[in-house]
This record gives sequence, structure tokens and C-alpha cells, in this order.
Amino acid sequence: MKSILIAIITLFMISSCGEDKKKKSDQKKETKVVQQAAASKEESYTNVASGAVVNVAIRTDDRMKFDLNKIVVKAGQKVKLTLTHAGRLSKRIMGHNVVFLKKGTNVRLFASKAAGSKGNDFIPVGATSVIAHTKMIGGGETTTIEFTAPEVGVYDYICSFPAHYALMKGKLVVVE
Repeated sequence: MKSILIAIITLFMISSCGEDKKKKSDQKKETKVVQQAAASKEESYTNVASGAVVNVAIRTDDRMKFDLNKIVVKAGQKVKLTLTHAGRLSKRIMGHNVVFLKKGTNVRLFASKAAGSKGNDFIPVGATSVIAHTKMIGGGETTTIEFTAPEVGVYDYICSFPAHYALMKGKLVVVE
């Protein structure tokens, strides 16, 4: 009887140790998944497949953030971009747009010139550094544009409403 009791206790201890190792392994896996999720929140992006027209949707609101900070497309691909402003404030107070800038554009200088272009949706008149842009919209509005992706490279996009470019920005990555 004594040996049976010792065998049962030994089996219980062995199985308990295995569960601890499994719990630790599961905790490590869970931590890794959480870290990956946190990393993906920092850099949200749309990676588009090949096709005639690529549909890209960007959402924003009254908190001055785009939900995408990286868009990947192919050179020469037609891009149909839809900007949705899910906030409540009017475009006079919290307007948003998306402006794609050519490579080498000084974003700060462009934004400074844009701030003085209220009558033109905050796009400097005669600007040669703009690839494409949406109109300025306010809370509850949506706008769509279509443009052809430029040559291979990395391009900035911003909101050109005064001072928004500091937080509302991203990269258009054009690949072969």
C-alpha cells in the first residue's frame, strides 16, 4: 500500500512539473503575440497585391491620426484612395486631407507654405511637389481620388491642414 501511495504522489509531482513548463511556454508565446500586436499597431499599413486598380482606405478622426502610416503599391499601378473623416468637427476646425509628395520634398517647408493656402484646401498654388491629393474634408465626410503610382521609391504623405503634418503622416512605398 505504501509503494502505491508513493507511486501516485510521484506521478502527481511529475505531471505538475510538466504543466508548469507548459504554462511558462504558453506565457512566452502569449507575450510574443502581444509584442507582435503592439508592433503592428505602431506601423499599420496596406500591402497591396498586383491588379489593375488598388483600393486603399484611410480613416482619420478628430484625434489627428491616420490609421495607416505605410502603403505599399507597385510602380505604375492605379491607386484609388478613399479618405474617411470619422470625427465630428468641421473642416474649418479639424479638416483633413491626404497629400502625396514627390521624393526629396522638404515636408516642413511644404507644410509651412500649405498653411498659408487656406483658399486652396491648404495646397500651395502652383506647387510642383505634389503627386496627388484629396480635397479637405470635415467630420462625417469621405472623399476619393485616383492616381497612378510613381516610379519605385519611398514618398511621404501628410495632412496639409496647419500643423497636422507633424502627427498625420506616412510613407507610400512603391515597388517593382
